[in-house]
Amino acid sequence: MKKILIICILSLMVFNLQAQQNDFKSSNNQFMIRGFGDVGFNSFNLNGDKSSSFNAGGFSPIFLFKQSDRLMFESELEMDMSTGSLDIGLEYADIMYVLNDYVTVRAGKFLVPFGTFMERLHPSWVNRMPTKPLGFGHDGIAPMSGVGVELRGAFRIGSGTMNYSVYTTNGPTLKTPNGEEPMESGMLMFDNLKDNNNNRAFGTRIGLLPFSDSSTEIGFSYYAAGNVGTKETAYENIGAKLFAFDFSFVKQLPEIGGIVDIKSQYAKSTIDNITYTVEEEPGVFEDLNFNNVSSSYYGQLSYRPTMSGNSFIKNLEFVGRYSKLETPVGSGFATNKKEFSFGLNYWLSWHSLIKLNYQNITGEGGHDVVGKINEKALFLNWAIGF
Repeated sequence: MKKILIICILSLMVFNLQAQQNDFKSSNNQFMIRGFGDVGFNSFNLNGDKSSSFNAGGFSPIFLFKQSDRLMFESELEMDMSTGSLDIGLEYADIMYVLNDYVTVRAGKFLVPFGTFMERLHPSWVNRMPTKPLGFGHDGIAPMSGVGVELRGAFRIGSGTMNYSVYTTNGPTLKTPNGEEPMESGMLMFDNLKDNNNNRAFGTRIGLLPFSDSSTEIGFSYYAAGNVGTKETAYENIGAKLFAFDFSFVKQLPEIGGIVDIKSQYAKSTIDNITYTVEEEPGVFEDLNFNNVSSSYYGQLSYRPTMSGNSFIKNLEFVGRYSKLETPVGSGFATNKKEFSFGLNYWLSWHSLIKLNYQNITGEGGHDVVGKINEKALFLNWAIGF
């Protein structure tokens, strides 16, 4: 199936490129720089251990090149300064070609449309909260980006719309006892520039917008990798399957005098079971045998009184979010925690806002904490898109 998909995509590209030679004329070239950034102040209280600091946040320039109305290139650099040093990463870099009104192909490193949060909502000026929901983003249970090729598009269904994405990528890599973090054996690493087993991952997302005003979208995502372990190791035949549901509702309701924005997503990951023999300390080994199933979900509600006659009030936004993450009991990365956040935002313009947010995470497990977690945090964040 994966080979057939690749062949079909390449065949469509070759046929269409031959028919559209004018797309490569240099006179059509256009170049643009966009992006986003944020700064702020954070205060934490983790199990009684308090800390606070101004935060340089991050800067993410987006480079856009347009060869023609059909041929384009996009790339985003992620510059993170929140850890005290400058970390630079390549979020995505891909070429896009519009085959027709219903099909666009892109190839390279792209944001994987597994649900909607990472592809559509992760920029700091789009995300209504200063943080990501539990289970999403780095060290999450779902893919953020992948290297491969994708077909995507949309078409009308009566008064509504359906969008779709079908893609194949190098796929994730399974963490094992021989890696840098042996206690995380059984986790998946998705950000792979090179395939470790000559076996591609396959994914798809279908989104349905049933109403003519596009206020509501319901989406289903599926992602499967037949092999995630490194070839010629005991883990090479381990497979993984993931699925997700997402929901979005955005509409101005005169009855309450403003815009209601609801976002939610549920994701589940199932990885084939195997025993991981981990060396906890020199000469001391432990067998980790667990049911390798993880899940995460979040729900978010925001309200903005856009119909108010007061210019200050109409730029306010009230937001709340609940998220939860569960990873396998008995694993070295076992986690069961939940997050509750609420905040008040003020929109300086349509692409810049100040966020005041309170967050409480409770539960147990995680990378930096052994045992129970009770983390209270206050964020003051200024984000801008440009």
